[in-house]
Amino acid sequence: MTCETRISPFALLLTAHGERRANADNHGVARLAGRLAAAAVSAEVGFGFIKGAPSIDEAIRALASCHIVVYPLFLADGYFTRVVLLRLVQQAVHQDARTISILPPLGLEPALADLIADEAAAAARSRALSPSETTVVLLAHGSTNEEASRIAAERLADRVQLRRDFRNTQTVLLEEGPSLAEAIAGTRGPIIVVGLFAGEGMHGSDDAKRLVAELGRDDIFLVGPVGMFAGVEAIVAAAVTKSCQLQRPQP
Repeated sequence: MTCETRISPFALLLTAHGERRANADNHGVARLAGRLAAAAVSAEVGFGFIKGAPSIDEAIRALASCHIVVYPLFLADGYFTRVVLLRLVQQAVHQDARTISILPPLGLEPALADLIADEAAAAARSRALSPSETTVVLLAHGSTNEEASRIAAERLADRVQLRRDFRNTQTVLLEEGPSLAEAIAGTRGPIIVVGLFAGEGMHGSDDAKRLVAELGRDDIFLVGPVGMFAGVEAIVAAAVTKSCQLQRPQP
């Protein structure tokens, strides 16, 4: 492939963890890619998964642009973004004459906290609840091997709490204690649980729904996953546009 040495036009590649299991639903990322393409954010918009189809390599090969901006739909800058995604992208670059930039993941975007707060408040009001009397719980993956997921979730919770829209804001992690049931045992009043997941995979859909259902309370509601909120499109577009403006050579 012959590529011109310039930043624009460029392709946007959305990357996510994805699912390979039976009946896995990775369609949310495809819908987000479609909305970004319709908004003409870049010359091309593609998507690929670490687990699932298309793979990262297949997605890169499907793009014609010489410069590719990779946007990780992950809620933390952890092992999958810093190690796995980087390795897969580098392997693809070795086989193709491309310039590829990897942006910080969705979970590190400053605007994400406002989006979460807005969605949680809307979810409360749609159920005739006052946000000021509602507790927001951010449910994230967590890990016993590294702290990136916990740190990212706690920072988001702090930013949401700064808006003072809610009674309280806290975090709960799937792979670290305390459990959701333990964390809210003493919490009275309505609770909005926000799934800090990029897509509708096992954790973002199945686990989150199961944990909320097991609580057996009619005043606890699940919203998310965050990666499927409509406002994510604007956050991604702004981050990509800013990045390419910074990289564009000055006349």
